[in-house]
Amino acid sequence: MLKFKRLLFALLITFIFGINSYAALPDIKDVAKKALPAVVNISTTQVVKFQNPFEGYGFNENDPFNDFFKKFFDNMPKSGKTQALGSGFIISKDGYILTNYHVVKKATTIKVTVLNTNEVYDAKIIGTDPKADIALIKIKAKRDLPYLPLGNSDDMEIGDWVVAVGNPFGLNGTVTAGIISAKGRVIGEGPFDHFIQTDAAINPGNSGGPLLNLDGEVIGINTAIVAGGQGIGFAIPINMVKAEMDFLRKGKSVKRGYLGITIQALTPEAAKELGINNIGGAIVSQVMKNSAAKKAGIKPGDILISVNSKQIRSANDLPYIISSMKPGEKVKIGLIRNKKKLYKYVTLGTRPNEEALAGLENSSPSAVYDTKFGFSISNITSEIASKYDLKQKKGVVIVSVKPNSFAQMVGVKPGDIIIKLNYKKIRSINDFKRIAKHAKNVIFLHILRGSAHIFITIQK
Repeated sequence: MLKFKRLLFALLITFIFGINSYAALPDIKDVAKKALPAVVNISTTQVVKFQNPFEGYGFNENDPFNDFFKKFFDNMPKSGKTQALGSGFIISKDGYILTNYHVVKKATTIKVTVLNTNEVYDAKIIGTDPKADIALIKIKAKRDLPYLPLGNSDDMEIGDWVVAVGNPFGLNGTVTAGIISAKGRVIGEGPFDHFIQTDAAINPGNSGGPLLNLDGEVIGINTAIVAGGQGIGFAIPINMVKAEMDFLRKGKSVKRGYLGITIQALTPEAAKELGINNIGGAIVSQVMKNSAAKKAGIKPGDILISVNSKQIRSANDLPYIISSMKPGEKVKIGLIRNKKKLYKYVTLGTRPNEEALAGLENSSPSAVYDTKFGFSISNITSEIASKYDLKQKKGVVIVSVKPNSFAQMVGVKPGDIIIKLNYKKIRSINDFKRIAKHAKNVIFLHILRGSAHIFITIQK
């Protein structure tokens, strides 16, 4: 009898824990039912100009084929139409829709299909933020439309379940599920890289669709994938989008908060050298003149560790946090100076555009940056321009080359101005760092030496 009671008790415990384990699984069905009516298919048409492949070369008047080729190319169509597909989601009952900027970029017509009813609407662009790859479009419906609430992406943690909805490869209303694999991913897509990485299946056509938590709230906009990769997708955190909704709705240029500093990562080696625990953070390398940081008393060498009590875990966190705030907003910055913890209250300025930002960085004295390719660089200052007799007053210049390095062997010299790195324009050290971060063992440099343009491939 005692053995029977023990067996019954064991079965009861197993039954209870089994139910709890089952109940802990995500209820994707309810999320899908809530999301699908508010997810849309976006189809765009663009007019593309065709270029004569022989334009600019001309023909020999004595060539017997001259008339033939001239008539052939003159009769070629000068332009044509291309079509693209993407996703989006409705965020208000009166028809506002969020999507990626690259989905509607240069579109001459935009058609939106509401998935659960197959209603088709013409849409117009209300506001865009190309740098963050965000667009707000609108349709006019004769009824109140279902819409999705915006959640809080900062509350999401690695391992949380998420659901992606979109139209991959034109397969409308596809629902996939997975977890958040990482946060704050930098993938070289722009100045505000801070993506949510997920293993929920995302494919071409998913761009602009929602990434949802289990409450059916949007916590990201599905944006990018790793070519050839499986289970690696990226979404823009919705908090980044929420910070600029007022500007998008009014069709105005997005204004972002700005400290006016340049930063470097706090590595374990640097933390050890400074005699502090490796708690994350960002080292201030420059403070711009008349900037918000300068007025608040932030200095080069300060280690910024928090913003409004939100910890800065890496140097990549800081630009995202500050750019998600508005100009004029007052923030509390936690920092370490001379091994002591301090707080500074900063009234944020307005982030300049990228060209003006590069000019500000180049006008400030900057430390020399040692690259991993055998040479060191600096922003061009008046002193450096004078030293190397440079006509250019802005940009990045090589100031030293490591002896016996591959760079020295292929002829890189101090005074060479770096125009492009891997075909991408370089305006400042920060540009070089951002692009070089994704280079492996080889880079391609476009260099200006005097008036000569030189192209050099360098191995690490």
